[in-house]
Amino acid sequence: MISDSLLRVNTLAALEEVNIERDEFEKMLQFSRLMFQLKQNSHYITSLKEQLPVTADAMFDESSMLMGYDFHLTDDGPRLIEINNNAGGLYIGGNRWMKQPAIAELVGTLEERISGMFPDTWQTIAIMDEDVTQQYMYPEMQHYATLLRKTGRTVFLVSPEDIELKDDGLYVENQRVDGIYNRHTDFYLDTPELADIRTALMAGQVALNPHPRSYALLGDKSRMVDWWHQGLLEGCLSSDDVSFIRSVVPEIHLLSACDRTQLWQERKAWVFKPAARHGGKGVVLGKGMSRKRFESLDDETTVVQSFVPASQIEHGDVPYKFDVRLYMHGEGLIAVAGRLWRGQVTNFREDGSGWVSLNI
Repeated sequence: MISDSLLRVNTLAALEEVNIERDEFEKMLQFSRLMFQLKQNSHYITSLKEQLPVTADAMFDESSMLMGYDFHLTDDGPRLIEINNNAGGLYIGGNRWMKQPAIAELVGTLEERISGMFPDTWQTIAIMDEDVTQQYMYPEMQHYATLLRKTGRTVFLVSPEDIELKDDGLYVENQRVDGIYNRHTDFYLDTPELADIRTALMAGQVALNPHPRSYALLGDKSRMVDWWHQGLLEGCLSSDDVSFIRSVVPEIHLLSACDRTQLWQERKAWVFKPAARHGGKGVVLGKGMSRKRFESLDDETTVVQSFVPASQIEHGDVPYKFDVRLYMHGEGLIAVAGRLWRGQVTNFREDGSGWVSLNI
């Protein structure tokens, strides 16, 4: 019996649909597919080589599972907020997956698209996260396991300490693991608890997805900074593609490249983010930042991004903020979903907040 006790899903939000325009969706999909093409571009990879970790040398050709592209919708078109390398939110509780729109880009059922991401060589799979049973998305991970078991695979839900390194690879309960579906946020496998996984990955003894290379080339917020450096994208893509990317990605810089005095005066126009974190953690809007917090920001680990307000919609005469997520596998669209929330970040604490289906 799978419990939803850890998954705070508001049924009102989960059952509602939000309409978005077809041309907005097409721009978001075009951008997401262009990002996949950029990730494979040899000039792009060479230009970034000195910045990439050693673990990025593993798994050159694997498309990353469930890359999440998060957008705010504006009068001037979609604006990218973040790229997530292990995006969740498709399971909404009550043995239900997020309802998907009937569009040509979504082929087959959601369950078929999810299970199709996992290669046939992955017959024994570990779904892994830190302290996995206590994770907010644990019920979702349980449903991934159930779905994959229906295809005849053996699936374990594990924390890193449940995985044992032996001479020929990684084992869970004395069974050798073919692949790890990685929900852990140490994308570069730098922490001691992931040392065995790092060893096996670099030795080619296990597959890991999402993997360090994908995060290094797209998900790391430092890449968004790089896309605003004159010359990098120009050496990889056509001028039209470069212009399109910069029209979607809000202007973003490393704090060390900014004039702090001027930035403080203009802080209301910016958002401050830790470069190496995800999911809204540590994000501070400039308009709500104290001088003490501003002075404490580290020059080399903080990025400063042009503030793009979330879309606003009303439900039951209550205003909510709204954004859109596209779930991708390579150039293939797996799913789309929206999020409704109140307050500064998408924490879903307010009544009516939660994941919503989209109508395109």
